[in-house]
Amino acid sequence: MNRKKSVKNLNLFENWTFSKINYLIFSVALLFIIAGYLFMATGSVNSVQSLTIAPIILLIGYLVLIPLALIYKSRR
Repeated sequence: MNRKKSVKNLNLFENWTFSKINYLIFSVALLFIIAGYLFMATGSVNSVQSLTIAPIILLIGYLVLIPLALIYKSRR
């Protein structure tokens, strides 16, 4: 029974391959995150830039684009 469990886990991760589109989405996510931190660093403490725009950009990068890059699977 232990052997079947290890074979099942092996098959689960064999299909976990990243294509060019996954790396592209991940690169865009990293650019969003870097831009968000730059917006936060360059704005004054109580500005709209550092209190509103930067957190929205960071949320898009962290909570939308990175999971999308991990989950997306091309239809071939």
